[in-house]
Amino acid sequence: MQRVETLLDNGQQKLQQELTRLADIGNQHVLLLHPEQAMQASGESMERFKRSQYFARIGTWDWDIDTDRLYWSEAIYGMFGYQPGEVTPSYSLFCNSVHPDDRERVRAGELNCIETGENHDEEYRVIWPDGSVHWVRETGNVVKNEQGQPVKMMGVVRDITEEKHSTRELEQRAHQDPLTGLPNRLMLEQRLEASLGLARTQQTRLALVFIDLNNFKAINDQHGHATGDEVLLEVAKRLRSAVRSSDMVARLGGDEFVVLLEGLSRHTKVSDEAHQICEKLFASLTPAMTLQGRDYRVGSSLGIAMFPDHAATMDKLIHAADLAMYAAKRSGNNQYRLGEDLTTHAHLLQS
Repeated sequence: MQRVETLLDNGQQKLQQELTRLADIGNQHVLLLHPEQAMQASGESMERFKRSQYFARIGTWDWDIDTDRLYWSEAIYGMFGYQPGEVTPSYSLFCNSVHPDDRERVRAGELNCIETGENHDEEYRVIWPDGSVHWVRETGNVVKNEQGQPVKMMGVVRDITEEKHSTRELEQRAHQDPLTGLPNRLMLEQRLEASLGLARTQQTRLALVFIDLNNFKAINDQHGHATGDEVLLEVAKRLRSAVRSSDMVARLGGDEFVVLLEGLSRHTKVSDEAHQICEKLFASLTPAMTLQGRDYRVGSSLGIAMFPDHAATMDKLIHAADLAMYAAKRSGNNQYRLGEDLTTHAHLLQS
């Protein structure tokens, strides 16, 4: 932290202004103005200062260390769900407002700042009186007395709730299929990598099923993309209903889906396990889909590969399931094939 003095020209006279340099936020420099020297000379200037804090969603604070005394500028009240002057700021009020899961980390950051003099910089959640959760970023540092002992912490706090929501939305878009909301390839691979590690540790089996829809292109071409999208949404819904809540259904794009099943027993015969899984998926996809008064039918081709039976790594497991799916597709409609099995298994459609 730096304390410096500068001259402000208010158009009539030059006034001395004391500033405190705080930790930078991103690429922005943060300066804490001490208004009692310059701003108090003009009520209009002070009002402008308060408004600028409010609209920038940033406020100043200071806390007398080892006491309950806490000062908030007006902008901070709103960040904690209060109207200015509605409550008397105190350190205990602040602590109670911080989300329980974040309190220990925030307190540890403050203690580290006091003990080392390093900048305090934390992002944490705040629970408003109405129960809603918001995000703030707090930066600050210590002020020492003439004997070099820390006596106060001063800093700024900024509302970052909208930034967090925007970041979360971007992350969701990066990991989800925009049409169905299912996990996409990136999220599938992340989950599969973690699942393989767990399967190795727990000595369990893992199944990866690649699914390609048959007759979907004809529906899409004949009835339009809007109808095609409805069919894909219905397929996604049926696949989710066909597996356990702990299993993953993902969409790779187009009419290709993937199902990941974890925690399977290694004592079951591979062919029996594969047959049971694929029959359940066929049963969910085979019945006609009634959309806007019209029935649509899609067939499917399934390729299934299991860890550790067919492959030991993620890339090889994906490759095995993918090859098996294309082999099943070449053999006709509603058939499945295992990763290393030359036999193609047909699902008998019920009339």
